[in-house]
Amino acid sequence: MEGMQEKPQESSSFAPGSEEPTDSGRGSEVLPPEESEGCARPLETTPKKLCGYLSKFGGKGPIRGWKSRWFFYDENKCHLYYSRTAQDANPLDSIDLSSAVFDCKADAEEGTFEIKTPGRIITLKATTKQVMLYWLQQLQMKRWEFHNSPPAPSATLDAALAGNGPTLRLELEQEEAELEEFLCPVKTPTGLVGVAAALQPAPAMPLALQNISLKHLGTEIQNTMYNIRGNKQSQGTGHRPPGEDSPLIGEPQREEQPSPPDPSAPGKGPADSLKPTLKSSLTANLIQKAKRQNNTFPLFAEGLTRNRTAQEKALALEQQVLMLTKELKSQKELVRILHKALEAAQQEKRASSAYLAAAEDKDRLELVRHKVRQIADLGRRVEALEQEREILTQTASLLEQQVQELQQHVQLLMEKNQAKQQVICMLSEKVTQDFLHPPNQPPEPSDAADRDFLSQQEKMEHLKDDIEAYRTQNHFLNSEIHQVTKIWRRVAEKEKALLMKCAYLQAKNCQVESKYLAGLRRLQEAVGNEASECSELLRQLIQEALQWEASDASADGVELSPISEYDEYGFLTVPNYEVEDLKLLAKIQALEVRSHHLLAHEAVERPLRDRWAALGELTPSVELKQLLRAGVSCEHRPRVWRWLVHLRVQHLQAPGRYQELLSRGQACKHPAARQIELDLNRTFPNNKHFTCPTSSFPDKLRRVLLAFSWQNPSIGYCQGLNRLAAIALLVLDEEESAFWCLVAIVETIMPADYYSKTLTASQVDQRVLQDLLSEKLPRLMAHLGQHRVDLSFITFNWFLVVFADSLISNILLQVWDAFLYEGTKVLFRYALAIFKYNEEEILRLQDSLEIYQYLRFFTKTICNSGKLRNIAFNDMNPFPMKQLQQLRTVHRERLEAELRELEQFKAEYLETRASLVPVVPEGCTSEDEGEA
Repeated sequence: MEGMQEKPQESSSFAPGSEEPTDSGRGSEVLPPEESEGCARPLETTPKKLCGYLSKFGGKGPIRGWKSRWFFYDENKCHLYYSRTAQDANPLDSIDLSSAVFDCKADAEEGTFEIKTPGRIITLKATTKQVMLYWLQQLQMKRWEFHNSPPAPSATLDAALAGNGPTLRLELEQEEAELEEFLCPVKTPTGLVGVAAALQPAPAMPLALQNISLKHLGTEIQNTMYNIRGNKQSQGTGHRPPGEDSPLIGEPQREEQPSPPDPSAPGKGPADSLKPTLKSSLTANLIQKAKRQNNTFPLFAEGLTRNRTAQEKALALEQQVLMLTKELKSQKELVRILHKALEAAQQEKRASSAYLAAAEDKDRLELVRHKVRQIADLGRRVEALEQEREILTQTASLLEQQVQELQQHVQLLMEKNQAKQQVICMLSEKVTQDFLHPPNQPPEPSDAADRDFLSQQEKMEHLKDDIEAYRTQNHFLNSEIHQVTKIWRRVAEKEKALLMKCAYLQAKNCQVESKYLAGLRRLQEAVGNEASECSELLRQLIQEALQWEASDASADGVELSPISEYDEYGFLTVPNYEVEDLKLLAKIQALEVRSHHLLAHEAVERPLRDRWAALGELTPSVELKQLLRAGVSCEHRPRVWRWLVHLRVQHLQAPGRYQELLSRGQACKHPAARQIELDLNRTFPNNKHFTCPTSSFPDKLRRVLLAFSWQNPSIGYCQGLNRLAAIALLVLDEEESAFWCLVAIVETIMPADYYSKTLTASQVDQRVLQDLLSEKLPRLMAHLGQHRVDLSFITFNWFLVVFADSLISNILLQVWDAFLYEGTKVLFRYALAIFKYNEEEILRLQDSLEIYQYLRFFTKTICNSGKLRNIAFNDMNPFPMKQLQQLRTVHRERLEAELRELEQFKAEYLETRASLVPVVPEGCTSEDEGEA
């Protein structure tokens, strides 16, 4: 790369980029790598062009092979164009380098490398290894420049360059410094790349036709016609009409034509000026040819202006003659092929014309018979050729057998030679020993040892060359992997930034729509049941809002974080309210869920997922406690829950215990089996895993509940256990793990008698919650007390099933994450947080019936899990466990005293009832008397 600074005269003679569009945002704002190198000369303003001749492998059939092509790089599109010669006006094709990778193989032919794009693999070959490495390094840097150059509009191009120039130069210098760690910069091969290569003749090919691209035959013909037209223009004397002076393809060149002779000039007739005319015509021919070649060169807008000596001019003319001679041969071959195609078409046309011109059917039939005879003749010829091909195939197989025999013979000779080499080595060792310990009469020296030493030395040289080739390949591939990885990371960062921006805008859109629907709901409540035009319009707007979906708004819109009908655990994301007034509320809730999901996905969920992935082995700690309060990501939740359950029940677990309980249940029917069957169909009607007829979850749930009924006979089964076991099944997906999770909750986390027939501990917790609400939320409790609202009707089920069926699934599982680790204290925290979250809404209600209706579904309106979690674990502090235990003790004593008093009242009533003699009223008969 340093070498491109060694020939400044090459870039100073041209105006690169003058033909490039002025509205481009890439071509002129990125500095080329060879100018940004720290070890090279200072940066220049004019970037140098990457161009030169390479051999490209392609073609089909007999003309498949290496073809000489002129390659030049377009900085605007990051494309590598190629044509047959440097003077062609139109390129044959291009290679997109923006998504390409480069490769060179050490075992391939020298100078061969590959450009791999998503659609194809292009194999190229340079004249030397140095040229190959130069092209690879330059292509790498061009690709890096393209990916790191920010697009800027043409109107602000200078400002963008002024602002981004130093940053881009610094980035390119850093990238080149990093690439130099892998592979040293390659100097520019003199005369093989760049502008100097355009002055050289195209590399010669064995066959002129082999270098023609039949795939792009139209482009080849256009370039040929353009070159021929340019030759005629350079040979003319200006007597053609002006309309012929403009080329077929390219820019007008009238200003480059030689001035026609002035017929009115005195003293110079045609005869007198013949020799000067011929001489001036030849000079004009050379000038016009040079100008035409330079103006048709796709990279440069101005011609070559370097002064040449007579020797250089003669050399250039000889090269042009050779080039034109080869081009003429290829054009003649192309014309011959076209003539053959034309003759075949004309014969077909004559036969068709004769068939159509025939007056009678007999003549037409005779023509058809003639064609049939020709077809039969061709068929016989084809059969003969097939037979000949079979003979040749047999001959080839025989030759292959002979080759195999010869190879076997060569192998035997090689083995024999190897054995001889071993003998020679032994003799060499013996000779060495004789030299060290010479006998009385030393033998004559032998040349075998010298020959063996030379052969071994030659092998070592070959091995050194191979090692050097592999080292070069390894260095280049390391640099390629390094740069492609950096490009991929940059693209991933850009994609991530765009996705976050789109998610933010989509969340804002959902929030706006939610506010719109909330406004409609407020208007609906204000209007009431009044029949008017406003109420009818409001009804239509609500109906449209309920039916409209964001995905229907744009057919080609991209859904970044789709909120499907069910979440990953099978719960409905939108509650299915049957009441018409609540459907609008469900729509508002769905939009809020989507909004919070989009905003929290990148900002919260991804960092939390990374923290869980980096946590490693689970051990009780403060960090784990904070992570569990923040919630466990879906992919880590089963592993974390199994560890938490094992932490709770490791003293109860025994191998084969679950299977033993199942066997006991099959042998004998448990009394609670009937109630379990009744509750199976009532478990999570909003979850597809328990409502689908083909799902296996109901059967798993039945087995888990039956096993627990045998595990804990004192409880057997209590309504609410089905929901606890169902949550464990949905997360853990294993019956035995779900069974032990249920055991952990009932027997280790919850207080004793929580699920007994009297539900004593459950009632105690409800009274404790009342005290905590009075302490933490006094305004709310005063408001509820004023309207005589008993919260235990709402909150009793919260504690019994750990908020199942109350909170939306993602918040519910976050509550369980902390609950399995910290215990029942989490239930009180979240119960207080739920009322605090909706305190203002409840205080706004002034009727007990409205309050009860709102409390029936208000937990489903909570969508912001972060806000709820912050209230539970921050706003509710201080929340000492000692206070909770004291309140439980006090209320348990009171409740037990009340229960004893009730039992005493019951016993007294039964005694009084038993002491009374039943009296039959007059006119009434007993059942026995009636039957008699």
